[in-house]
Amino acid sequence: MGKKKTINIDEKTSLLFLAGPMFIELFLNTMLNNVDTIMLSHYNDYAVGAIGNANTIMFMMNILFNVIATATSVVVAQYLGAKRHDKMNMIYTLAIVVNFVVGLVLSGTFCAANPLIMKFLQVSPEMRPYSMIYIYIVGGGGFLIAVFNVMVQIMRCNGYTKIGMWITFGINIINILVNYLFLYGPLAFLDMGVQGVAIATVFSRFIAVIAIFVFFFATKTGKISLRYLRPFPRKLLVKMIKIGLPTAGENLTYNLYQTTLLSFVNGMGNDAVNARAYCNTLISFAMIFSNACAMSTQIITGHLVGAGKSEEAYKRVFRTLRTSMPITIAMASINAVLCRFTLQLFTSNSNIIALGQMIMLVDIFVEAGRCLNMTFVSSLKAAGAYVFPLIMGILCNWGLGLVTGYTVGVVLSVGVAGIYAGTATDECIRGLIVMYYWYKKKWFGKSVVEKKDALESL
Repeated sequence: MGKKKTINIDEKTSLLFLAGPMFIELFLNTMLNNVDTIMLSHYNDYAVGAIGNANTIMFMMNILFNVIATATSVVVAQYLGAKRHDKMNMIYTLAIVVNFVVGLVLSGTFCAANPLIMKFLQVSPEMRPYSMIYIYIVGGGGFLIAVFNVMVQIMRCNGYTKIGMWITFGINIINILVNYLFLYGPLAFLDMGVQGVAIATVFSRFIAVIAIFVFFFATKTGKISLRYLRPFPRKLLVKMIKIGLPTAGENLTYNLYQTTLLSFVNGMGNDAVNARAYCNTLISFAMIFSNACAMSTQIITGHLVGAGKSEEAYKRVFRTLRTSMPITIAMASINAVLCRFTLQLFTSNSNIIALGQMIMLVDIFVEAGRCLNMTFVSSLKAAGAYVFPLIMGILCNWGLGLVTGYTVGVVLSVGVAGIYAGTATDECIRGLIVMYYWYKKKWFGKSVVEKKDALESL
């Protein structure tokens, strides 16, 4: 067998080399996440809002899956940067096995808790059946995304960012075709609607998992075998959990905060719920460039910190921000200008369109703050400083975002746009705080890989 082709990642690595394929992957992934909304908008308005509610829960599940997936990206990047290739197969096997087991447990738990979730979110009687069936099917297959998340992080950290792009492109095609079959094609007579869309999503993810394993072995990235877990690497697992839990905790508290805001929106009527769902579809396209840049910089930062090049990592992150911030603001502004037309792709309801226009104006500030957060928080995690983002997330989400959103949106009766104003307040202030933390170099010395003798004790 031939040797693996090594892809070197260091301070000279072009941002576009990693971010370009990731941008396309995220764009396609956004299409995959939103194609259900687009196709269902011509099928049933209640189904659209229901999927919006269900996807909030699915996102929470994905956050929990990312405990190990996020830790895998940090550990793999730093170990590769430190040239510790002897540990890689064990790390790969451990991450995949643990996340598969966690995925099975969480999939069952979310399905069992489905009725309680619907009650907490105050989902309307018209939307509740659709939301519940979607969670049962897509949530029940959640373990697939748990495994895929780990695998895609492994491939990215090894420099194979185009693989995720091609897989996402393929499953987009599959998802659209199967959606069409159930909604408008030969299987439309079954009148499965949301069930058919959910089945298409799970089937697409199953194909994605198979494909990424094929690429993993074809590129000779590593090997996966239970023999690498004998003796079981308990200390390494504990270290990965210590990295992943604060990171997942930060994302979880953010999603719980957003879920609470969603419960406020649900109390404003179905038009507000649908306006939020449609706008989030448009917003997801505006944020993908800065997200791709942040993810790419996280990989580069992890390699540099693992190699002991903290100063190079420090400068590299600010270079990313100078690229991502103006483009992000421009994309959000274009979204705000064009939304009166783009929203008509989903609905002809003039009230929903009016609400959407207000939301998209506020979102310009949301995206500016989110760009700061994604850039610096991702880099802090890659450097091993994973506790500070959690603390700031808890304080700013609930102390600023929730209070401001409730006050402006509910108390002052501004409506759903007021809820987004709370999110903008949280994102901007939290973004400035984490940027200052990076600027003051308080993350120096927090590397997972400090010296070889420490590694040998794992």
